Amino acid sequence: MNLSHLRIVRRTLLTAAVLGFTSSLLPAFAPVLDSAKAAGTIITGAGATFPFPVYAKWAEAYQKETGIGMNYQSIGSGGGIKQIKARTVTFGATDAPLQASELAEAGLVQWPQVMGGIVPVVNLDGVKPGALVLDGETLAKIFLGTIKTWDDPAIKALNPGLSLPSTAIAVVHRSDGSGTTFNFTDYLSKVSADWKAKVGASTAIEWPVGIGAKGNEGVANNVLQTKGSIGYVEYAYAKQSSLTFTGLVNREGKQVQPTSASFQAAAANADWANSPGFYQILTNQPGAASWPITAATFILVPKQPTDEQATAAALKFFDWSFAHGAPLAEQLDYIPLPASVVSLIQKTWAAEIKGANGKPLVN
Repeated sequence: MNLSHLRIVRRTLLTAAVLGFTSSLLPAFAPVLDSAKAAGTIITGAGATFPFPVYAKWAEAYQKETGIGMNYQSIGSGGGIKQIKARTVTFGATDAPLQASELAEAGLVQWPQVMGGIVPVVNLDGVKPGALVLDGETLAKIFLGTIKTWDDPAIKALNPGLSLPSTAIAVVHRSDGSGTTFNFTDYLSKVSADWKAKVGASTAIEWPVGIGAKGNEGVANNVLQTKGSIGYVEYAYAKQSSLTFTGLVNREGKQVQPTSASFQAAAANADWANSPGFYQILTNQPGAASWPITAATFILVPKQPTDEQATAAALKFFDWSFAHGAPLAEQLDYIPLPASVVSLIQKTWAAEIKGANGKPLVN
C-alpha cells in the first residue's frame, strides 16, 4: 500500500462483501454472522489515522475470508470520539484513550486494538533514514520554535558526523483533532518542562510554530514536499512514503531507532490488567531498547448499542483481527497485543457490552 492509495481511501469507505463463515472463527460468533448476513448489516467506524494502514489490510483480508460490510473513515481521533458519542457509527477509534470517568459518562467500552510507534520525519538533502538523532529536549525546542535552523548547536552536538545546512526549519503538525498529536505532545510534556508549561498535551493544541495538515498522510505529504521540514507520523506512513525518519535518545539516554523491536520494548511496560478502561499511555517508557514515542490505538463501542447486530458484527471483526491479523500488523511494524491482553478484552466484551434484554452481545 503506497501513500497515494492512502490518500484516495482515507475519506472513502472500506467495504467488504459478505462471503460466509469459516470454522477458523470463534463458534460464539457464528449466529452473529448468520443473522448479520441475512440482514445485510454494515459496520461503520470512524476515527484515528494512526492505525489506518493496518485496518485497511485487515479489512482486505477479512473480505476474502468472511466479511460483513466494513466501512472505516480515517478522520482523526477527535472525530472518531465525537461520532461514537453521537452514536452515528458502530465504533469509534482513538489513539488518545478516554479516562474511566468519561467512558462511564458516555456509556462506552474501550479496549486497545494494536500498538505502534510515532516517529519524527524530516526532509533534508543527503540525510538518510535514522542518520539524524534528536533528544526530547531538542525536539521540543524545534516544535516550540526556539531552535530555528538545522545547524543549531544543540542539533550539531547530537550529530557530530552529519553536515547540516543553515536553512530554516519548517515545522509541520496536525491541524485536526489527533491521537497521534496527543501521544507526541504527551511525550514532549514529559521530557520538556518548557513544553509542558507553554503548550501541554492534547489531541488539539495551539501550536507555537508551523503549518497544519490533516491526518498522518497530510503531514507526510507536506514533509515530502517541503525542503528543510520536520513533522511526526505513525511509522507505517514513514515507511510507505519513504520518508526520512530520525533516531531518538530515550529515557535511559540510549540512541534508538524506530523498529518493531523498539516499539515492543516500550509496549512491554504496559499494565493492562490494572488499568480501568484499559487506559495506558506508552510514551517515555523505561528500558534501554524502548522507543520513546510508542502508542496503543483504541476502539470505542456503546455498552448498550442502538444497532446490536452491527456491534456484534464489529466485535466479530475485531476478534478475527486478534486471531488472524498479527502477521499483517507485523508487516507494517505494528505490535499485536499479547494473548493474555486479548483474553482480558474478550472478557470485557462479555461482561460490559449488552443488548436491550440485558444479556451479553457475545459470550
